[in-house]
Amino acid sequence: MGWEQEIAELRRRQHAAHAMGGPEKLARQHGHGKLNARERLAALIDPGSFREIGELAGFAAYDSDGAMTGFQPSNFLFGLASIAGRPVVASADDFTVRGGAADASLHRKLVDAERLASEYRLPLVRMIEGTGGGGSVRTLEKAGYTYIPEIPGWEHMTANLSKLPVVAMGLGPVAGLGAGRMVMAHYSLLVDGLAQMFVAGPPVVAAAGEHRTKEELGGAAIHAGNGAVDDRVGSEAEAFLRTRWFLSYLPSSVHELPARVPTTDPVERRSDWLIDAVPRDPRRLYPVRPIVETLVDAGSWFEIGREWGTGVVTGLARLDGWPMAIIASNPECLGGLWTAATARKVERMVDLADTFHLPLVQMVDNPGFLIGRRAEEEATIRWGSRALAAIYQASVPWCCVVMRKAYGMAGSGHAPADRFRWRLAWPSGDWGSLPIAGGLEAAYRAELAAADDPAARMAEIKASLDQVRSPFRTAEHYGVEAIIDPRDTRAELCRFAAMAQRALQPGAKSRGLRP
Repeated sequence: MGWEQEIAELRRRQHAAHAMGGPEKLARQHGHGKLNARERLAALIDPGSFREIGELAGFAAYDSDGAMTGFQPSNFLFGLASIAGRPVVASADDFTVRGGAADASLHRKLVDAERLASEYRLPLVRMIEGTGGGGSVRTLEKAGYTYIPEIPGWEHMTANLSKLPVVAMGLGPVAGLGAGRMVMAHYSLLVDGLAQMFVAGPPVVAAAGEHRTKEELGGAAIHAGNGAVDDRVGSEAEAFLRTRWFLSYLPSSVHELPARVPTTDPVERRSDWLIDAVPRDPRRLYPVRPIVETLVDAGSWFEIGREWGTGVVTGLARLDGWPMAIIASNPECLGGLWTAATARKVERMVDLADTFHLPLVQMVDNPGFLIGRRAEEEATIRWGSRALAAIYQASVPWCCVVMRKAYGMAGSGHAPADRFRWRLAWPSGDWGSLPIAGGLEAAYRAELAAADDPAARMAEIKASLDQVRSPFRTAEHYGVEAIIDPRDTRAELCRFAAMAQRALQPGAKSRGLRP
């Protein structure tokens, strides 16, 4: 006699697991315009590549004879899969079972997903839609006791940020532990209109006297604008596309280097309009995104964090096929001044680049830190100093292109000064410890007061200092390594990208404390 009876039982249990929350709840999920957890996994990964782990885990009911009479599957699915032919760990919350509450997920599965990614050095993707970490008050009633809170697996989530790429997608309402899992990632996004994120949802907040809808409390626009998540997208399909795209720039873990891909974009390609990209009038603003897009390989620009910290534009791209991290000053936002949020965004991008061995290119037009009451209230100096610490702690190759301004403490963040600086300046470069124009009256007050014609004397002083501030004077004193024709920038950056590979070393990074 063989084991046919047990195989039949296996198939029955597999069928029950794949039924998820049942036809009614699956229909409700679709009625809200959302895919279910298994559909999401299929849409994200390479076709047919998912190998589920813990498929039979759940909560079964038995009759007096020991026969199973009912089964509620775990609402956390995970397993091995591939994305673009590369192995990953993929996980998805099943909102049709107990609203994605973590009390129904069997915590060991969530922890094992993190462990699997860590031990086998694989990227981890979390598709999150859940209502919290500890379930509801009913959970406590059923258990018959309460407990001091702890978060199973948080130590693994923390450690994985230093080991392997982690992506988190919010694909529905995300609260409590779900929100924590969202932000513990290198790249996170919410689907506009479908997903919201909060520490506690509207019913709990209402008990405290604040009445908000889910969108008002924690809609995607709120968190894409404050930096709690990196981006918001218009659909689940776009979320899957951006996840695959993001991972394409990174190694599977810190123990590998990012891979080069073939490109047909010529290294020597010139964009003639770059000669006019920076206006001669220093008060005129200009868009930086077209500059970035024309310098990198065609179609490779992947912007991250478009809606927050808008004093800089950050993202990933390729130069002659090599993956790179990009930070570019955005003169159209406060002239490129660093606010507290901008400094936080710089720090986050530098850490991503340094962790995963991505050479960094910085396009600089930085007049300094924001000043005034707002700057003081936002603790700009604290966050600015953290960004500068991140820059100096980074060990990846670093190239900066000074397009126009580089002033003060923030301007000093154009490159770490404690190692070789690969600095390319455009003829429009203008730098110093403080803008000359802002300090003339104070510096020459006595001389101007004694002049027969103060206005004429001021004009003479300005003309003289305009010669002093010439980037060519700086180059004479080896204060900048090269001044280049803006139209040659792509070729110069591609040469840097190729040379940078010689300085990259796989492995985990260790960093000191930041202020």
